[in-house]
Amino acid sequence: MVVLTAPSDALTSIPALLARNVARIGALPAYREKEFGIWQSWTWAQADEQIRALALGFLSLGVERGDHVAIIGRNRPAHYWAMVAAQMCGAVPVPLYQDAVAEEMAYVLDHCGARFIVCGDQEQVDKVLEIEDRVQHIQHVMYTDRRGMRKYDHSRMNALADVQAEGRAGHFRYEGELAARIAELTYDSTCVMLYTSGTTGKPKGVVLSNRNIIETARNSSGFDNLRHGDEVLAYLPMAWVGDFIFSVGQAYWTGFTVNCPESPATMMTDLREIGPTYFFAPPRVFEGQLTNVMIRMEDAGRLKKKMFDHFMALARRVGPAILDGKPVGLLDRLRYALGNVLVYGPLKNTLGFSRIRVGYTAGEAIGPEIFDFYRSLGINLKQLYGQTEASVFITQQPDGQVRSDTVGVPSPGVEVRIAENGEVFYRSPGTFVEYFKNPESTASTKDAEGWVATGDAGFFEDGTGHLRIIDRAKDVGKMADGHLFAPKYVENKLKFYPNILEAVVFGNRRNMCTAFINIDLQAVGNWAERNNIAYASYQELAGHSRVYDMIQSHVEEVNRSVAADPMLAGCQVHRFLILHKELDADDGELTRTRKVRRNIIESKFADLIEALYDGRGSIYTETEVTYEDGRKGAIKATLSIRNAAVQGPQTRMAAE
Repeated sequence: MVVLTAPSDALTSIPALLARNVARIGALPAYREKEFGIWQSWTWAQADEQIRALALGFLSLGVERGDHVAIIGRNRPAHYWAMVAAQMCGAVPVPLYQDAVAEEMAYVLDHCGARFIVCGDQEQVDKVLEIEDRVQHIQHVMYTDRRGMRKYDHSRMNALADVQAEGRAGHFRYEGELAARIAELTYDSTCVMLYTSGTTGKPKGVVLSNRNIIETARNSSGFDNLRHGDEVLAYLPMAWVGDFIFSVGQAYWTGFTVNCPESPATMMTDLREIGPTYFFAPPRVFEGQLTNVMIRMEDAGRLKKKMFDHFMALARRVGPAILDGKPVGLLDRLRYALGNVLVYGPLKNTLGFSRIRVGYTAGEAIGPEIFDFYRSLGINLKQLYGQTEASVFITQQPDGQVRSDTVGVPSPGVEVRIAENGEVFYRSPGTFVEYFKNPESTASTKDAEGWVATGDAGFFEDGTGHLRIIDRAKDVGKMADGHLFAPKYVENKLKFYPNILEAVVFGNRRNMCTAFINIDLQAVGNWAERNNIAYASYQELAGHSRVYDMIQSHVEEVNRSVAADPMLAGCQVHRFLILHKELDADDGELTRTRKVRRNIIESKFADLIEALYDGRGSIYTETEVTYEDGRKGAIKATLSIRNAAVQGPQTRMAAE
């Protein structure tokens, strides 16, 4: 095995890491992509040739030092190559969310001043052309997929492959210039600019240097002993810092292989085929997979269902202890081994998790029951805590010290402190350089000594040194009676149920907690089919009385669980309603990374919140929605509001 972890003064940029990988492991696979049902692969040496040709092509188009090159599309090797090629030219890659509507795209493209844009396909090109009159500095548009592009005006538009061909043809003219620009790259050159999800306002451009990315990749790879034989599946949005650190930072540092699925629709199939050894997913992916498992088990035969329930009960009891190497009785070990043959192994294979050596989840807090489910199967799933401004990693869970209620210890090279008001601050080599064109926000987030305010509230556990995050600092509040209000804690418990896709809990400075519930159409639809419940739409299913009965039972079960925690017992849900539409990023209710925008929801659904608190049993409402083609419309509905039973001293309040 070739060792790639030795630091070197020369390894101060992603192109420098690429050159090292070509020299040491040039024949090993760097990228794979599934196209037309067949996996294609590129070695590090082949990827280097593709990237250099693209960089030469960029020079032929006139890309200058400091230019911003926007990349909009799904995870494809060509798009990762475009990011590295831009860096070679001294430019700054700016990946955008491919599902962003034209308005969101216009803001980012205008803010960063991108002159060159790489689009994945015709859909992305159309969105760019739609906003071109408002973002007038766009000079050239490139596209990866040629389908549908024949009749466009190509005076300022080229296929990415043609740009590469132009680069290859003109290499004698541009090689010297490219070599000079690569040589100019330093540890403090900008590596990438990534926009925040914008939970509270307009997204901010986070400038990350080569030092930020490479130091973070080096430290985090060492923490989990990542190596060039590992495999990852690149399916997260390219605009998300998580994808950049895993698919570029760590991939180039360790030399492991980045596998790109054929499309989002085939992701689960491609996951099973690749069987990654290192896997990251936000909680919603694990929630979705668990929902699918539970749905399929509901449809399974009685014997199969009984066997699943029996061995899963055993797995929940002893699985995590076996995974962590803790003492477990011989009989339980033998029964667990039998369960591994009959249930756990086939289930992991179906999920694509058979080979996972290290798995992480982050981005949102994961429900403890969901987290424990995967660990009980023997999957080394851990939690990390991070953010874009930290180049992801702030804390990680070491092997053998994994629990669902903490996010681990500070990552290597990261200092963490807790302010008097409970807010978490950190300082690390991965700390961002600045917010682009926003010195005020930079100064208010990062102080002169480099400490960054996370906006999250938390504390270190006595004895273990593990960090526990309570919630966003601004979201944690007090109930009118002085009880702590931490909505995320309750929402995650609700989302453990496959029937609940999303939940939003209210209660800050009020005398009781209430909640909006989004049902999971797939899970509840499957349940409705089994129970002979007819429905014609999401709205009709969400409003069905039997669906309300089912959700009410979940809410009351969560209340019993919440009541067991004296500190958070006041967060039991007294009244709830099931929303008539799914919360949607296109409607501004969620970020592109599926985080709830509370301020938007509180404003948009103010009438529903008022009804939750004034004792009404139902409310008529009209809600604006955005269709897939960008047009606006409205849906009308009369929503039922139900009381839920609460435990302990809170019972009296529920009855009032």
